Amino acid sequence: MTKPETPLAPAAGGDALAQEFVHFSMEAGVLRFGDFTTKAGRKSPYFFNTGLFDDGAKLQRLGEFYARRLLASGLEFDMLFGPAYKGITLAAAVAIGLARHGRNVPFAYNRKEAKAHGEGGTLVGAPVRGRVLVIDDVITDGGSKREAAELIRAAGATPVGVAITMDRQERARDEGTDRRSGVQYVEQELGLRVVSIATLVDLMQLLATTNDATLAANAGAVAAYRARYGIDQ
Repeated sequence: MTKPETPLAPAAGGDALAQEFVHFSMEAGVLRFGDFTTKAGRKSPYFFNTGLFDDGAKLQRLGEFYARRLLASGLEFDMLFGPAYKGITLAAAVAIGLARHGRNVPFAYNRKEAKAHGEGGTLVGAPVRGRVLVIDDVITDGGSKREAAELIRAAGATPVGVAITMDRQERARDEGTDRRSGVQYVEQELGLRVVSIATLVDLMQLLATTNDATLAANAGAVAAYRARYGIDQ
């Protein structure tokens, strides 16, 4: 696999790529602060909406961030797979980003419903084979990634990992004894490596070090949210 000229460490606590990505996400309006309700029904002081990477320039930069993180990760893969629907656009953007770094890989995606005419079936794009990397935005409880892995295996290929934008590092469930995040579930139960461009820790570091008083004012609420819902380290 082609390596970038300056390898970057995996996102863990404020590495350069993660900080750059968090800044970009705020500038693009994708990362916002306020009072939001998550899919799990939690009141969150921040919201990360990848659907707002909504023009060519933003998608180009997003694909570049994915590509740089993946090339630095050492994860070996032969192709990309984008689960419908958000993953379709993301996989295309990542394929373009990788190609710009000299790593040209095919990609495929699935339809929600099988097509009865033309080429038929639920899979579209390059033949699904070899080591397949799933491209998506976030991992909530891991359910959709399990479905993607099943589709890939049914096609005769091997899922090896999942690449996402932001790891929120919070528990997937409020009830029961399972205190794992969706990312931890995917890695431990599905056996897939998860590569994230940035994490909640990276966001918190930015809030703790910024000179922007308005931005820094969100640090306490984000820290309190993590204390309540964060995963065990």
